[in-house]
Amino acid sequence: MDGLGSKSQLDMARNVHDLGSINKMREAIASGDEDVLQEAAQQFEAIFVQMMLKSMRKAQDALADENSPFNSEQVKFYRDMHDQQLAADLTSNGGMGLADIIVKQMGHSEDSYQPASTIRSDGNLSSLNRSRVEQTEQAQESVLVSESKGTRAAIKDSMFESPEDFVSTLQPYAQEVAEKYGLDAKAIIAQAAVETGWGQFVIHNSDGTSSHNLFGIKANSQWQGDQAVVSTLEFNGNIPEKQKAAFRSYSSLAHAMDDYGKFIATRPRYKQAVALAQDAGKYTQALQDAGYATDPEYANKIMSVYHSDRLNGLMP
Repeated sequence: MDGLGSKSQLDMARNVHDLGSINKMREAIASGDEDVLQEAAQQFEAIFVQMMLKSMRKAQDALADENSPFNSEQVKFYRDMHDQQLAADLTSNGGMGLADIIVKQMGHSEDSYQPASTIRSDGNLSSLNRSRVEQTEQAQESVLVSESKGTRAAIKDSMFESPEDFVSTLQPYAQEVAEKYGLDAKAIIAQAAVETGWGQFVIHNSDGTSSHNLFGIKANSQWQGDQAVVSTLEFNGNIPEKQKAAFRSYSSLAHAMDDYGKFIATRPRYKQAVALAQDAGKYTQALQDAGYATDPEYANKIMSVYHSDRLNGLMP
């Protein structure tokens, strides 16, 4: 086997989901190429770390609040992306020592062999190479800092200090729109809470200013105003897909609220929803049935917020 060619293939296939690293490892052992074996071992360690993180997340999900807007498929999608990057960064910056153990055990050099009895020293991988512990912590910190910067660049500062601030600020606008278009003010705010995570994730324009878009209304061909183009998560069946989309950008919260009411009241496909507006459950289900959102749990999420103690405490 050509060592350079094999390494190039590994570089092209470097991905924490690429189980082909096991085959690459087998080929590297047969060829005696220590460099390729090291590459394959690191990739195998990344797969192991990703699987470990996934198992930990499942345990966390079992204890999570089902009614929380932060326990959505969108949040889990981006969380998994973070975990994938974390696994890759951990292994590229020294990892937990698993890759080195694999190389020692599977390498051709007699000096590289390490008995299993010494590997099972205390059941703690960090004891095999304690100098790597600090590197692992630094790698994790660098990923979290990078992710934080990326999030701030995409979302910018929150428009609202708290859910209470979110509700108290929007309530007068929601009541005005509800009276004007025959809708339910509480249902309007519940939908806005789901769309923006209680106002923490309002879409921003490219210059960092807020679009004031509280309902995820996209800028179609009929929209003549400003637009904010961002990455969004759409569902194809039950499978989330990341896409670029243009959303309407408003000059104020009042403008955004009124446009939502007009959007719902004047679109023929939402006629049934408007007719059922005094029953929040039927209204939100009618919105989902009419294709307002691709999330199959969209109506249920809105009603979870609608009936939540938090919103009921602020809007009895």
